[in-house]
Amino acid sequence: MSASIIRRGLELLSDDIKVAGKSQKKKNSQTKSVMDQISSNKQGVRKQIRLLRTHGKAPKSKTTVKDKHIKNALEEYRKKQKKNQLSSNLEYFLGTSYKTQETHTKKILHQNTGRLSREQPDKKVVKPKEKSVFTEEEFQKFQEEYFSKL
Repeated sequence: MSASIIRRGLELLSDDIKVAGKSQKKKNSQTKSVMDQISSNKQGVRKQIRLLRTHGKAPKSKTTVKDKHIKNALEEYRKKQKKNQLSSNLEYFLGTSYKTQETHTKKILHQNTGRLSREQPDKKVVKPKEKSVFTEEEFQKFQEEYFSKL
């Protein structure tokens, strides 16, 4: 490669390099002009910069989704629905031929009892059968002795 070709390439590209450098200088000059417009008071500088930069732009709309009340279709249906479904539900459940086992129903009822001590049913106390200390023969001896003296 010859030096003349390199010089021509640099001459062609030098115009692009100069244009890019000027755009960076313009940005810096804009920020300086904003800084020149701010008062020398040290308080509220950020707010003043923000206000100056957004001065020409349209303000953001403040309506948000938070303020909207979204209607639920199920809730609207339930409000309009006034028929009591108890009778139809009872007919359905009583009409089924499937009966649950008694052990399953007891388990379900036991699970649904409260967990507090006052809600627990009293435990049944099984009393052992009383055994007598005396045998049958001793009773007969006592009976003979007691009634024979009379």
